[in-house]
Amino acid sequence: MPTYHYVLASQRFLLEEEPFEEVLKERTRNYQEQEKQIDFWLVKQPAFLEVPEMAAVKAKCPQPSVAVISTNPQFITWLKLRLEYVVTGEFQAPSEKIPDPLASLAPVS
Repeated sequence: MPTYHYVLASQRFLLEEEPFEEVLKERTRNYQEQEKQIDFWLVKQPAFLEVPEMAAVKAKCPQPSVAVISTNPQFITWLKLRLEYVVTGEFQAPSEKIPDPLASLAPVS
């Protein structure tokens, strides 16, 4: 079962106060240049926070939240160092409690 690592923050902080779109564009461009498959995803209101084991993590982050989820722990560590006001962690999925690691509770717009 794969391990997914995440950086969690409030949507307001990550998507409005930080120039985060530029970070993702640069990272995507870097991966394309290296012909590396994308291993990170931006998920608004991540569903994995709803499992009981994640209650303490969810409580640490203003809602609505957003997560960058990756299979690359070094990328998440780099984001944590760059962003400061975020929560990091990991989980394994798919599992009975987290069937889809990238599921979102955000309404589709």
